[in-house]
Formats: sequence, structure tokens, C-alpha cells
Amino acid sequence: MLSLSLIILMLAALLGSVLAAFHRQPGWLPGALHGLLGVIGFVLLLLALRGPPRGEALGIGSFGRIAAVLLALALLAGLATLVSRLRYRRLPGLLIGIHATIAITGVVILAAYALVG
Repeated sequence: MLSLSLIILMLAALLGSVLAAFHRQPGWLPGALHGLLGVIGFVLLLLALRGPPRGEALGIGSFGRIAAVLLALALLAGLATLVSRLRYRRLPGLLIGIHATIAITGVVILAAYALVG
């Protein structure tokens, strides 16, 4: 389940990169798909973390929890971006940058945890 979480979150990151490259959202569907993939990947990660511990011998035992916290913060930043977009009718660049930075960091840490541990 951990690998599936990583794959789905990487798809969400890829779609987010495409959305960021356009500098504005081409309709609501790609953004909604990006958010849905992110939430599904996050929930799968939380479910996977309930399983047996992994990576303790390699010193990466806490990477799963760290990734979950970062991805939860990215989810909150994404929701703040959505609210700001709906309220002010423009894309908030700073919020998008914060969301992307936190999300990418979380996905990279999750990749280290899932692929090495």
C-alpha cells in the first residue's frame, strides 16, 4: 500500500507541475483531479503507516511519519490556495509556491522511505 501511495502522490505531483506550468488553471477538472489524487495518496499513506514498522535498521523509521506531516501541511496549503482562488478570482502565487515546496519535500521523503526501507 505504501508503494501505491507513492505512485498516486507522484501522479498528483506531475499533474500539479503541469498546472503550474500553465500559470493559471485550464478549467476546474485538472485542479480537482490533482486534489483528489493528493487526498487519496495521503489517505493510503496513513493506512500504510498503521502496518509494521520499517526502515529502523537504516535510520529512516520516522520518514513515513515525517512525510505524512509534510503532506498534511501541503494539503492545508492547497486548501488555502483553493479558498483564495475562489474568493479573489486569481491564483495566489505565494500560496502555490508554499504548497508545492512542502508537497515535493513530502513526496521525496516518502520515496526514500518507501524505496529504501
